Amino acid sequence: MQPRNMSMSGVVDLAAVKAAGEARQKAEEARARAARQQGGGAGATAAAPPSLVIDVEEADFEQEVLQRSAEVPVVIDFWAEWCGPCKQLSPVLERLAQEYAGRFLLAKIDVDRNQMLFQQFGVQGIPAVFAVVAGQALPLFQGAAPEQQIREVLDQLVQVAEQRFGITGVPVEPGEGGEQDPAAPRVPENPALAAAHSALDAGDLGGAIQAYRNVLADNPADTEAKLGLAQAELLQRVQGLDAARVRQEAADAPGDVRAQLDAADLDLVGGHVEDAFGRLVETVRRTAGDDREAARLRLLELFEVIGQEDPRVVAARGALARVLF
Repeated sequence: MQPRNMSMSGVVDLAAVKAAGEARQKAEEARARAARQQGGGAGATAAAPPSLVIDVEEADFEQEVLQRSAEVPVVIDFWAEWCGPCKQLSPVLERLAQEYAGRFLLAKIDVDRNQMLFQQFGVQGIPAVFAVVAGQALPLFQGAAPEQQIREVLDQLVQVAEQRFGITGVPVEPGEGGEQDPAAPRVPENPALAAAHSALDAGDLGGAIQAYRNVLADNPADTEAKLGLAQAELLQRVQGLDAARVRQEAADAPGDVRAQLDAADLDLVGGHVEDAFGRLVETVRRTAGDDREAARLRLLELFEVIGQEDPRVVAARGALARVLF
């Protein structure tokens, strides 16, 4: 196995899976949930937190995989009880799901019990590993593989999900991953982060932006710094804007990307979150090249301001995925 260059090209068409799942879901939902509560497939690890490792059936694929992929990348492990390599790979994936602490969700699918999913994904042999991001599926690798190569693939997946769709996963609660000691002392706030917050509160937007960037240079995954930076940059962008003129220009020239970006910023600052997101999704839809990329990136920046778990962000991510694909 070689790590993939994840461009999201060659994705698997999940329309048929979605339609079939919706048709069968009511009839089979109770049975599927009862099976999961009793332990699901034999390949599951009993100690794995259910929020990070789940057993999935055809009946609940729509809810457990497609819908959840709007907020967290879902890694699918196709396995079977009789498959020797599966028994080597599955424990590694389960352990990494806990280690990555919510940056991806592991969904285990028993191919003997879910032939429709097996065929729809075009699986040639097992174990086979796929990912679903914002409702789009792509193959990751087939067969057991060294852990380091698996990590490289997962790191690429997490990066693609965040950069292209603003999907950063769902962080687990303290102790949920089975690794943290809930009695451990609270880590003091980073002094650099505290200085950034102080600058933002004081209205020193330039100083706050630089301070947040300094924090992220040392720790690119710091979600609090990402949020602060997004807020400071938004406030800096709207400074000095003539709101009436910007809105008139945006209305008169729907193809003027700069006017749409400025209007979206003003929408968000004014509390019109869904208007801001809808404006940028529509701009992505009607543009191409550098203009489309500028609108997409601005939308991801505004997602950071509102928060990745906000239902309006989840809905807008889904809309973005639809216009991109």
